[in-house]
Amino acid sequence: MNHSTWRTRRTRQLAGEAVEYDREYVDARLAGDLGQAVYDRRIELGLSQAELAVRAGMTRPQVSRMEGGDTVPALPLLRRLPNALDGTPNLTIDEGDSHITFTPHPARRTPPEADPGPVR
Repeated sequence: MNHSTWRTRRTRQLAGEAVEYDREYVDARLAGDLGQAVYDRRIELGLSQAELAVRAGMTRPQVSRMEGGDTVPALPLLRRLPNALDGTPNLTIDEGDSHITFTPHPARRTPPEADPGPVR
């Protein structure tokens, strides 16, 4: 195949052709998408990497590697991230495509019976 006949996977997919993805490609894409979602949510909350690391029981370099897409966290960390980022993860994985976002938790309000009222 020469350069003039080569087309990207996305171009072939849009043209309706069957496209196969290597597992490594899909894994790398998922790692990058997760890292971007964590970064976006951390910035939205105004947290530094160090602050997120403390909240999630990680080190700052681990947060940096995850945000850079260099690593995919293990399940125990994936269980801690929603609390650390005060949001619910939304994950869509399809062949060759993935999308991850964090939906903020609703504002937590004190139940009326637990509210002591104004302090005098």
